[in-house]
Amino acid sequence: MQQIKNYINGELVEPYMGNYLDNTVPATGEIYSQIPDSDNDDLSMAIESAENAQQNWANTSNEQRAKVLCKLADLIEANADTLALSEAIDNGKPITLAKNVDIYRAAANIRFFAHACTQFSSESHSMENVAINYTLRDPIGIVGCISPWNLPLYLFTWKIAPALAAGNVVIAKPSEITPMTAYLFSKLCIKAELPDGVLNILHGTGPNIGAPIVTHPKIKAISFTGGTSTGAHIAKSTAGLFKKLSLELGGKNPTVVFADCDFEDTVKAVTQAAFANQGQICLCGSRIYIEKPVYEKFKKAFIEQVEEIKIGDPLEKDTQHGALVSQEHMLKVLSYIELAQSEGGKILTGGKQINLEGRCANGFFVEPTVIENLDNNCRTNQEEIFGPVCTLMPFETEQEALELANGSEYGLASSIWTNDLKRAHRMAKHIEAGIVWINCWLLRDLRTPFGGVKSSGVGREGGLEALRFFTEPKNVCIKY
Repeated sequence: MQQIKNYINGELVEPYMGNYLDNTVPATGEIYSQIPDSDNDDLSMAIESAENAQQNWANTSNEQRAKVLCKLADLIEANADTLALSEAIDNGKPITLAKNVDIYRAAANIRFFAHACTQFSSESHSMENVAINYTLRDPIGIVGCISPWNLPLYLFTWKIAPALAAGNVVIAKPSEITPMTAYLFSKLCIKAELPDGVLNILHGTGPNIGAPIVTHPKIKAISFTGGTSTGAHIAKSTAGLFKKLSLELGGKNPTVVFADCDFEDTVKAVTQAAFANQGQICLCGSRIYIEKPVYEKFKKAFIEQVEEIKIGDPLEKDTQHGALVSQEHMLKVLSYIELAQSEGGKILTGGKQINLEGRCANGFFVEPTVIENLDNNCRTNQEEIFGPVCTLMPFETEQEALELANGSEYGLASSIWTNDLKRAHRMAKHIEAGIVWINCWLLRDLRTPFGGVKSSGVGREGGLEALRFFTEPKNVCIKY
């Protein structure tokens, strides 16, 4: 039984009170490790460590910070196989996906922001012959980064990298459901010689350690990715504390397919968009709207494509669809499939728990599920399921497609499939989402702003947006 440790002041340490939580393998249902159940005592030690490191790290040159971060990115790449295996075991996702997406992107995140901090420029404004203004952007100080379970190391580094690159010190909390790669990452930080106290990683639950991080008076900013209800709680609990908040929350993303799309390419990509990582990506397209002239043809081809998805042991290289992250989440997804049927939905394929043979006999597997005949306003189409479930619905006009796509409290991402360039621009302009993909999905440039509107979040991550969030601007005015 492996015991995970916290990472405080450059060392791996046991939780102060000695309390641990069980960590389960989603593919087998077996407990295989224990994680610290951290609390305020652990946070106090991490805060002291961060305070001691804060000034030196802030005064470290951009070039030197970049050098340390690039070394850390190199170590992630050198240990990609080990990290991918750990991610597949801990999360239930296919090992090929873990290596090609999660671990690749974790290294890319750190390397991108390592270079970005050396090119981050400030503004200057001349007042004709009177004065000149320029902007200083200083690190905030101690910041908190809280990441989710669906893309564990990928999103952990997505937050930590810009915070560190900008000169802040970080108190980070990974999900207690998928803690292993954050623990391995802390070992790589030691190898990379990241200065002691610059990054502190505390494991545990939301109530016991997440909430104290969010409300601690010495933590000046919070970057959080997770559910909308948790984001709302964070916003409420920090309302009088005047912290900077970046909240990347839920999604119920529309996929809009027009009759003039590149049919075969669209079917393949829409399948991936619906079921990648077992549908456990906030960007997955779970509401699929199809123009009526091609609805039946698309439905038939889509179902055929879905039924070809290889379901199996996440550790097998040919597996495309692994286990859901926990038994609790599996039961939630299955309950939504039952709800869809009670709302009048017709299951076109899938809809059941999968009982595999051998090692994964007790794993948390659910078939990729496609449902039609539902109203756009029903709970199945309005609430975030975050699993391998999508719905199909026909539309007749561009305006109807836009109304259906925008008919949700969420507004994170969307994808539009058409060869009509004017239509693509019109839809992109009027669709209510922070991200609009045209004839593609999950094609990411790390320089671009990332985030949602409505109940999908507040603020933006990525590129200069992240560096701006993790710095405080100061205007300096000099009279000629």
